[in-house]
Amino acid sequence: MEFRVVQGDIAAQSADALANAAGTSLQMGSGVAGALRRGAGPEINEAAVSKGPVDLGAVAVTDAYDLDAEYVVHAAAMPHRGDGQATRESIRDATRNTLERADELGCESLVLPALGTGVAGFDLAEGARIICEVVDAYEPETLSDVRFIAYSDADYETVREVAAAVRDG
Repeated sequence: MEFRVVQGDIAAQSADALANAAGTSLQMGSGVAGALRRGAGPEINEAAVSKGPVDLGAVAVTDAYDLDAEYVVHAAAMPHRGDGQATRESIRDATRNTLERADELGCESLVLPALGTGVAGFDLAEGARIICEVVDAYEPETLSDVRFIAYSDADYETVREVAAAVRDG
């Protein structure tokens, strides 16, 4: 499986599946979720919320609507109650469950954001390391192209450095 780090807007990516950095309510607010909602249209939020709430670390799948993908995998790396903060376990579980669900759907390509970072409060470098380790250890059924996307220049450099260290480690 090819695993690479890319920079850009997740809503502009073309893939079989795009992962949404979701909270357990699956309500699509700001950040990655907001970008995907704006790109897909309002129906995606309604579809996502209708599948929630989900457990921390769990995933739900919706159509991608107007995005250049078949599916959006909503990965609940942060709780929408309590402190709203992601944990190592929630990031690990959400990443693994996203990969497994994309495989179950027969996807060949998947774009992953930095689940649990940003508004969920988890450190980007540490979160990226967890995600990269899960992807590196994953044995795919159908996935052959997994892209870890970062939006800003600084985030891209951080994720790229972490991914290289995990691959070389």
